[in-house]
Amino acid sequence: MHRIAQEVQSVTSLPLLHIADVTADAILAAGLNKVGLLGTRFTMEQAFMRERLAARGIECVVPDEPGRIEVHRVIFEELCRGEVRQDSRQKLIALVRDLAAQGAQGLILGCTELTMILQPGDGGLPSFDTTALHAMAAVDFSLA
Repeated sequence: MHRIAQEVQSVTSLPLLHIADVTADAILAAGLNKVGLLGTRFTMEQAFMRERLAARGIECVVPDEPGRIEVHRVIFEELCRGEVRQDSRQKLIALVRDLAAQGAQGLILGCTELTMILQPGDGGLPSFDTTALHAMAAVDFSLA
């Protein structure tokens, strides 16, 4: 839904906590400026997340097209159905390693279901769970 965040923000005076902003805060706090991005094909291929991070000085790298297809497939054909397969986990870890080889210093888990199959540090990179970061930002905002 953050793909249409600008449109939503333009018609309301209510604050909007953009998932990319809270993710960028965590990435920058960790001292990183280049990260891998995994999520649905929409998240990996459309610009809404990458451009917002780039505006904060963070470069995103994504898997090649076969890798993006595989991540999307695992999310919708397995994880959304509650299936966590070891062979798929190994494929995703290999993709994370490929992103690290492209210079990624960390990994954005840009889909709620990815935490079902990837653990912090898988593939040798620290991970940033956008769902948890966004939820904590909402809590902090509410308590402020």
